[in-house]
Amino acid sequence: MSSESQAPSSASEPGQAPPPTTEQLQDDESKSVSKKASKKEAAKQEKLRRRQEAAIAAAASSLSVEEEDPLSSNYGGKTLTESPFDLNDWVKVKSLTPELEGQAVVVNGRAQTIRAVGKNMAFVVLRESGFTVQCVVTVQPDAVSRQMVKYVANLSRESMVDIQGFVTVPSVPIKGATQQVEVQVKKLYCVGRAMPTLPINIEDAARSDVEIEKAVQEGEQLVRVNQDTRLNNRVLDLRTPANQGIFRIQYQVERIFRQFLESEGFFGIHTPKLMPGSSEGGAAVFRLDYKGQPACLAQSPQLHKQMAICADFGRVFEIGPVFRAEDSFTHRHLCEFIGLDVEMAIKKNYFEVMDIVDRLFVTVFDSLNRDCEKELEAVGRQYPFEPLKYLRNTLRLTFEEGIQMLKDAGHEVDPLGDLNTESERKLGQLVLEKYGTEFYILYRYPLAVRPFYTMPCQDNPLYSYSFDVFIRGEEIISGAQRVHVPELLTERALACGIDIATISTYIDSFRYGAPKHGGFGVGLERVVMLFCGLNNIRKASLFPRDPQRLAP
Repeated sequence: MSSESQAPSSASEPGQAPPPTTEQLQDDESKSVSKKASKKEAAKQEKLRRRQEAAIAAAASSLSVEEEDPLSSNYGGKTLTESPFDLNDWVKVKSLTPELEGQAVVVNGRAQTIRAVGKNMAFVVLRESGFTVQCVVTVQPDAVSRQMVKYVANLSRESMVDIQGFVTVPSVPIKGATQQVEVQVKKLYCVGRAMPTLPINIEDAARSDVEIEKAVQEGEQLVRVNQDTRLNNRVLDLRTPANQGIFRIQYQVERIFRQFLESEGFFGIHTPKLMPGSSEGGAAVFRLDYKGQPACLAQSPQLHKQMAICADFGRVFEIGPVFRAEDSFTHRHLCEFIGLDVEMAIKKNYFEVMDIVDRLFVTVFDSLNRDCEKELEAVGRQYPFEPLKYLRNTLRLTFEEGIQMLKDAGHEVDPLGDLNTESERKLGQLVLEKYGTEFYILYRYPLAVRPFYTMPCQDNPLYSYSFDVFIRGEEIISGAQRVHVPELLTERALACGIDIATISTYIDSFRYGAPKHGGFGVGLERVVMLFCGLNNIRKASLFPRDPQRLAP
């Protein structure tokens, strides 16, 4: 057929429908495209549905067992909602000791390592809260089948499992587990299967730099997990023994902080984290819109804890989040951290506040050394550090004495300026060499480097009734007597560039009669970081927030 014969006629033949108009052709084309798109979308959805069904089937298969196995009820994924074991039978892995030999127990944890030995035996090292126990799966009549051994051998590492078995004591020490007993497995159920390939291996994440460097010297190359990779996969990273120790130590610091202050007549309060303006001065605040009003996240509970003193609460403390919008990319700064804040009425002078700091932190340090021995040991294996050196009565030096020590050592500093990181570290070294302590108080700072609410010295207005506290050459605490006279407080706020309108209710609280008072604030993460000799504060923050990190 010729091309001419295929061309449409300009006129309709008798009895035929008229040729389609341009609009009709365009409409038909649009419908055709729409149909194609719909078919494409339908095919896409069908493909997705099939994938989902396959994934569900695979998951079910992974948790199922071979139907022909008469012992199939002893293993598999049958405890997803409710365990068949009695609550009284459960035992913590850390409690598995030789004294339990012969007893039936039920344990739960992660399958840290899995090793098959032929078709009749498999070993599972079970981990719970940093403690591990070796579990042995051996073919036994009426209890363990070959299919069960195969099922166990195919479990993915880090899967959650429930195990029932009997405690035995091997004749030789167990090197691959903390507990010196074995569990002879009778039943094993997978309650949470981990993916076959993990973003990071726990063994790699738990490895110390010392191990890695030693391996390099011996011609072996081990995996080093860098900090960003750790933080991007924080849930896995937190499973390492060191991290398990760090955050139990952190809790202990918080617990002793609370207990000690309660014993000294303090009680806890909770202050707002939404503020109309800056509480510390400067531009390092997270600003936001609060129902049409400008607002910011609290840089500290400072203003409200002082108002609580004006309300006759006497002695208060708070444990809560603090927000700083600083673009600080250092090893010791975060945009959000946990603040431990204290405020108290004072009778004679602000040395009473320093007395609290002294006794509080000596108590904290003593408690950590006494009650967190295993946790500190776990941290030290991955991040080796020397125990903190501190005195029973904390050393106190004036700022001017500290400056003189630096000058005598040939280190020039501004006598009316703040100490930079290098100066702090140098002074820490000098103090350690001279006084044998890594924990000390430096007081009577220059007024120019302190917040607006800091009380000037009566004998010299260039200095202030303030102090900082240091651990291993780094500042962890700032404290001071506060200005309680509203006129002076207004004058100081204006001098520091603070909009008085945003803190008017704070200043007004002092117009009704206010006691002399002082206090201090400390970052929880920084205390843990420095006590444990860690090189980065992100290691002491569960899910750190810095200028570049908002997840996970």
